[in-house]
Amino acid sequence: MMSRTLRLSDGLAVRVLAAGTGAPLLLIHGVGMRAEAWGPQIEALSPECRVIAVDIPGHGASDPLPGTPGLADYVAWAARVIEALGLGPVSVAGHSMGSLIAAGLAVDRPDLIRRAALLNGVIRRSPEARAAVLARADEIALGGGNIDGPLARWFGPGEDAIRDRVAGWLRAVPQAGYAAAYRAFAEGDATYADRLARIRCPVLAMTADGDANSTPGMSREMAALAPFGRAVVITGHRHMLNLTAPEIVTAELRRWLATEETLA
Repeated sequence: MMSRTLRLSDGLAVRVLAAGTGAPLLLIHGVGMRAEAWGPQIEALSPECRVIAVDIPGHGASDPLPGTPGLADYVAWAARVIEALGLGPVSVAGHSMGSLIAAGLAVDRPDLIRRAALLNGVIRRSPEARAAVLARADEIALGGGNIDGPLARWFGPGEDAIRDRVAGWLRAVPQAGYAAAYRAFAEGDATYADRLARIRCPVLAMTADGDANSTPGMSREMAALAPFGRAVVITGHRHMLNLTAPEIVTAELRRWLATEETLA
């Protein structure tokens, strides 16, 4: 696995982890994480394709976006990343906030996307859930945001080692980048919801039955809206699915990667 800095057309720097050769697969992590959060998938899939994991803006070693970015700004950023990679259209898989970016790419830039996988994504939160996530965004913006609550929601018994690794990433993320991305995540659950029907590539929407925020119903709704969508719900896990159930997730990604690109 090689780490390097990619320079975008607007001058922003993006940290990239890359491994393998073949058809390109772009991996986009969630808020508070970094490219290493895709470690199991990079290791498993790099013998079969060119796997590229990125630090999203303001995370790891990637420059933040200017101003107060919304979800569409992160989508436009990801499009510039794909263009800067110079590998042609990619398959893209995103987790949590990354899944919102992946869905936005499939809507806004279909010329760049072969397939989209939406792991532990959200769509049209309930009023109660939206109020809670917006309150946390406000808390993080003020420099608060205790990580114990998210970790308790994300992990179950027997997952202490993975929980500790994720806690380390959360503690290390720059506060400004974390706050900006969380705000976009909190406000972005409906940004592309009414346009998912425009997607003309294969879509995998996958979550866990124990994920209280990225619920099975949300994944089923996203899969139903996308003309070529498929929903998968994995039992016995929570939010950090690609780390706690890596073999199952990788097997589903392999199935998704083998899906014909043109189905219409």
